[in-house]
This record gives sequence, C-alpha cells and structure tokens, in this order.
Amino acid sequence: MLEILWVQNGGLVAELWNAIPTDVPTSWSENHVPLDDMRGIGRHDDQPSLLDSVHLVEEWGLPSPLVLLSGDGHCWIALDYRACGERGEPSVTWFDVDGNTELALAADFQTFVERLTAAASFDPDDADGSRSTS
Repeated sequence: MLEILWVQNGGLVAELWNAIPTDVPTSWSENHVPLDDMRGIGRHDDQPSLLDSVHLVEEWGLPSPLVLLSGDGHCWIALDYRACGERGEPSVTWFDVDGNTELALAADFQTFVERLTAAASFDPDDADGSRSTS
C-alpha cells in the first residue's frame, strides 16, 4: 500500500480499477463493490485521511481495529486488523453500516489490488457510480 501512496497519496481511482468483484450480492450491486477513491496520508484539500480512521470507526460504530481505505459513512472498504493484530497482515473487508453486514474482499492488500477491475465491466448502468436499484 505504501508503494501506491508514493505514486498517488489518495484521491480518485482510475476507471480501470474502480471496483472489486464479489461472490455474493451487496447493497451496492449484485456482483461488485466500488472503489471510487482512496484515502491518503495527511490532509489535502480538506479530504479525509487514513489517519481519520480511529475517529470514523467510532463515529460509524464499526469494529476495531480498522484502517478505512475508502467509503462514505454508509459503506466502507477497510484494512481489517481484527484477526491478525496490529503487527500482522490485515485482510480487506467491505462494511455496510446501514445493512449491518460485512464481506471479506481479500486475504491481504496485495490480493485486493490484483482483483481490482473496471466497474463498467460488470454492469454499464453501474459504471457511473450509482447504486444498483435491485
């Protein structure tokens, strides 16, 4: 993840890599979740930071410890340290606060990045970043 942050310290994710497939439906889509943007380290143009995770986890009632990579409050993608502890390699998990659900997306960050693909490859109607109506 640090290598990615050196290239771009947060911000919009390119359309070629703005979704990750899922094996089960979520509140977002039948077959994927979005990764429209990713948090960076530190403040840039008043954008939230990875460093805001502790506060946001508490505010939204999420389990701990997590590092929030992306999300809007209702849904999050996070590095999930619950099973590995602070010195282990975290998995990547999707959290739906409104639906009180979570879904493992990848066993580690490397696998998560390797699975990223274009949202447009799933459903052209979802490519604009809008939620599925199903």
